[in-house]
Amino acid sequence: MQALGVRTDGVYVDATFGRGGHARAILARLGPGGRLLATDRDPAAIAAGAPLVAADPRLTLRQARFGELAEWLAGAGLAGRIDGLLADLGVSSPQLDSPERGFSFSAAGPLDMRMDPSAGTSAADWLAGADEREITRVLRDYGEERFAKRVARAICTARRESPLTTTAQLAALCERAVPTREPGKHPATRTFQALRIQVNAELDELRALLANVCELLAVGGRLVVISFHSLEDRIVKRFIRDESRGGALPKGLPVTDDQIPRRLKPIGGVVRASDDEVRANPRARSAVLRAAERLA
Repeated sequence: MQALGVRTDGVYVDATFGRGGHARAILARLGPGGRLLATDRDPAAIAAGAPLVAADPRLTLRQARFGELAEWLAGAGLAGRIDGLLADLGVSSPQLDSPERGFSFSAAGPLDMRMDPSAGTSAADWLAGADEREITRVLRDYGEERFAKRVARAICTARRESPLTTTAQLAALCERAVPTREPGKHPATRTFQALRIQVNAELDELRALLANVCELLAVGGRLVVISFHSLEDRIVKRFIRDESRGGALPKGLPVTDDQIPRRLKPIGGVVRASDDEVRANPRARSAVLRAAERLA
């Protein structure tokens, strides 16, 4: 909330409503003339937010992916008028804690992992159709799994016997395929992360959001992003860096500093959860918050 700098009469966007924790915090700081537009791609989140929408006319909630956000806001006449946009990336606790969603290796459930169960391809179906080279690439690039090739080979061997359809099957396979354990991490952690990112096209959706955010923000409007792994954070960090430096210019061109077209300036440094917060909420241990402000 401090990074967003909520004004009582401002217009704000919560791009990852979840169960409304951030939305409630923003609404508590808004006055009667303030407005909050919230989105989530998970229909369960939209259903959970219905009572809050009914109780507070300042809140509008809509199911949408990051890539659809700019079109919605532009259609509502709000392009260039947003005073703050918050995105809390990755999987939500309710998704992790619901075995039927298939996000967690710690509870048996269908191998789904879709944030919107009504759209796209499940993790089970993707694994059934992808070849070993593609599985290896996804595990290596999205999960940063050192043993991506071994896990991919084990998946392809196992599916010849019977389809991989449950989280328990995949978690057990990873335990057998990964020869060494990282301290405090289950051998399936990186594989599950990689498949979730692939199934939901999470990095592409994040890039689509960032590509449009400068056109959405008002001058002085804030972008605040919380990420939970290095792939997301790297994209956000580079975006803020590039927009704060301005576009690339030919060498030797006589341009003064004030003529460089910078669109953002970083606000503060990287913020991480304190030791007390991590003790109270262990899932905050990998959270990284970055913020930037729209320039004229």
